[in-house]
Amino acid sequence: MDGTDAVTHRVSLQLSRTHLHITLPEGETLYWALEDLRALPDQAYADGLVLSDGHAGTARLVIDNPHVARELRGLAPNLSRSAPVGNWGRIFGWAGGALTSVAVIIFVLVPIMADQLATYLPPEGERALGDATFEQIRGALGREAAPVRLCEAPAGRAALDAMMARLDPSADLPYDVRLAVLDHDLVNAFALPGGRVILFRGLIEEAESADEVASILAHEVGHVVNRDPTRDALRSAGSIGVLGLLFGDFAGGTVVLLLANQLINAKYSQAAEAAADDYAHDLMREAEVDPGALGRIFARLLDEYGDAEGIMAHFASHPQMVDRIEAAQAAAEGGVYDRPVITDAEWQDLREICGPRAAQDSDSPGAQDESEGRLGGRN
Repeated sequence: MDGTDAVTHRVSLQLSRTHLHITLPEGETLYWALEDLRALPDQAYADGLVLSDGHAGTARLVIDNPHVARELRGLAPNLSRSAPVGNWGRIFGWAGGALTSVAVIIFVLVPIMADQLATYLPPEGERALGDATFEQIRGALGREAAPVRLCEAPAGRAALDAMMARLDPSADLPYDVRLAVLDHDLVNAFALPGGRVILFRGLIEEAESADEVASILAHEVGHVVNRDPTRDALRSAGSIGVLGLLFGDFAGGTVVLLLANQLINAKYSQAAEAAADDYAHDLMREAEVDPGALGRIFARLLDEYGDAEGIMAHFASHPQMVDRIEAAQAAAEGGVYDRPVITDAEWQDLREICGPRAAQDSDSPGAQDESEGRLGGRN
C-alpha cells in the first residue's frame, strides 16, 4: 500500500547491506534504509511483517513470506523500536493550543455560562435543588440512619425571625430566604440554591452575642442575593465535566479531578465570599447593627483554628481570615451601635432554639457527634 489509496500493489524486493529496494509495478524504485524500518503490529501476519519507512509516512509494506520476514528481522536493527518523533514544533504548538482551549473553557466560558444560567433558572428549580441538597446534608450529618434534627423551639424561631426582620434584606432578595437551624456541633453556616440558609447549633453556641450570629446570617443572605450557591453548582458541574473528559477514568483520577476542580473554583469562591462580606457590612450598617461583630467572631475562629497558608491558601474557598477581620473593623469605624440586633431575652431564646442542653445530649444525633469545624462551605 503506497499510502495514497487503499489498493494493495505487488512489488519486487531486493536487499542490500544498508537498504531495502522496493520496485513498484510501474518501475519506480524506493529505497528504505534498514536502520529506519519499523515493524507494525498485525495479528494477520504473525509469521510475516508489516513495515513502515520509519519517517511518519503512510505507505505500508506487507511481507507474507516468512523467509523474507526472517531475513529482514536479522538485518534491520530497529524493527521493534518506536519510530523517531518529528515535527516537535507542530506537536508543541497543538499541545499548547489544546491547553489554552481547555483553560479558556474552564476559566472563561464555564463561569460566564454559569453566571448567565443562574439568572435564567426558574426559582422553583433552584428551590428543588436546594431542598434535595439540604436533605442530603441532614442525612450525612445524622447518625444511625436518622437525619440530623431540625431545631424549632417556638421562642427560638421567633427570635431568629426577629433578627431577620431587623436586618430586612427583602428589597434585595431574588426569592424568600428560608432559615433552618441544625442540631449539630459544627461551627458553620451556609446558603443553598433557592434561598435556603442553614445555621448550626455549634455556631450559635460559639457566638458571644446576637450581633455575631446576625453578622453570619447577613453574610449568608449576601450569597442568596448574588445567587452564589446556584452559580457555584453550575460552575462546578461544568468544570468537573470538562476535567473528566481531560483526565478520563484511571486509578486516582477522582482525587485529581476534585483537587483540580477545587483549585479552579477557589478564586471564584474567594471573590464571592469577599462580596458577601461587603454585603453583610452594608446590610448591618443600614440596620444600625455593628458590622464589626463579623470581625470579632472571625478573630476567635482564627485563634482557634488558624488560617490557610502556603499552598493550601490556593485551595481555600475563603479569603484570608486576617483580611476579612480588617475589612469588618473598617466597616464599623465611625458608627454608633448601641442597640443589639435583638433583645437579651430573645438572644437567650435563640441560644435554646434546639432545646435545653440536657435534652440535646440525650436526644439529638448531631449533639452527640464530637466532630467540629470552622466556618466553611458557601458561607
